[in-house]
Formats: sequence, structure tokens, C-alpha cells
Amino acid sequence: GWCPLSPAGAQTTQLLVEPPWTPAVLWDRVTLTCQGSGTPGVTIWYKDGQRWWQERRDHFVVTESGTYQCDRPSTGLSPSVSVYRLVLQVPAQALLEGDKVTLHCRG
Repeated sequence: GWCPLSPAGAQTTQLLVEPPWTPAVLWDRVTLTCQGSGTPGVTIWYKDGQRWWQERRDHFVVTESGTYQCDRPSTGLSPSVSVYRLVLQVPAQALLEGDKVTLHCRG
């Protein structure tokens, strides 16, 4: 038999955004939280693809626009999250044709 590299249900590193709007806008005081297994507090942060000074904390309030990722030793690199200065926001959930939706222009 064989074992897939990422079996169903495998633990992965996730980057949580609060408030839960997408895209994220800087002026909402966006908090990013890195979740994954491994030693709590051992988190490496990346901003715009480069290792960032603000490391070894599992969450922080974003003060600069950019694209962020985090890395946990046991579960690897998270998907990226971009935080913008001006955005058109939609709710962070699946939408279907015919749904009523509130849009936010934020900046």
C-alpha cells in the first residue's frame, strides 16, 4: 500500500482572521492568530514572503498592510492572508446565486 502526503484529516497550520471579513482591511484592527500543533508560542511569522521580526507569538494586531503567513514546527506553513488599506468586503462564507449579501467599502 501507499500513504498520501496529506491524508484526509491531517493537521495543518491555519491563520485565523478577526473580525471575520474577507478581504481584511487594516483599519478594522485585524488580529491574526496562528493555529497548529507543536509547542505553544513557537511561531514564525512571514510578511510579504520574508521572515518577519514579530515572531514567537501566536497572535498579534496587524499595523501594516501586506500578505502574512505563519509557520508552526509540526504542521508547517499556513495559507497566506492579505490585509489591505482599501477593500470591498463580503461576508467570509460561501455565497450562492440569489443570496442577499451586505457589501462593505472600507478604508
